[in-house]
Amino acid sequence: MTFKGTIFDDYLESRFLKEKIGFKTFLPANYSPLYTYQLLIAQDGDDYFLKGKLASTASELLEQREINNCILVMIPYQSVEDRYKNYHPNGSENQNYIRFLAEELIPYLEKQYHTFELASGRTLMGDSLGATVSLHAAMEYPYTFGQVIAQSPFIAQKTMDYLTNFKKPELLRLYHSIGDQEKEVTTTDGKIIDF
Repeated sequence: MTFKGTIFDDYLESRFLKEKIGFKTFLPANYSPLYTYQLLIAQDGDDYFLKGKLASTASELLEQREINNCILVMIPYQSVEDRYKNYHPNGSENQNYIRFLAEELIPYLEKQYHTFELASGRTLMGDSLGATVSLHAAMEYPYTFGQVIAQSPFIAQKTMDYLTNFKKPELLRLYHSIGDQEKEVTTTDGKIIDF
């Protein structure tokens, strides 16, 4: 399966993270600045691009008219340590990463492309810790991100507390999936957890 469209590397200097954040942007084959697009922002960007074939899958679904016009933004992590500090609820840069998504990346993308400027037009996606940070970002910015695709999210007590105390569940659409072989997952700190 190959993708139809354009993928290019981009970056943004984050004042919250104090570093340059690189990402890949996929524009579908039918891209035109005259159309309005939904945004799908994937944590674990290189994994979704290389292993998950996200651009190819989106191309096929767009061609078959099974999904709406969308632009994919795939944000890779630099290292396992970087992933932990940005994605884990207790990570040293977790709050800054969430602020980067909502307060820096979204305004940047909206200047570049004609997108639906509503939470319902923006989806966050991730796997494991990438799903966790996506869920936290949507709960912290429910008027910015209206949809989350959480694949095998890491759910710690802090996340359970966020979910329990979330005051606006009607604002969030959540798709949650988990593999049936995720009973003994080795985490980045070497522990084994039943997801």
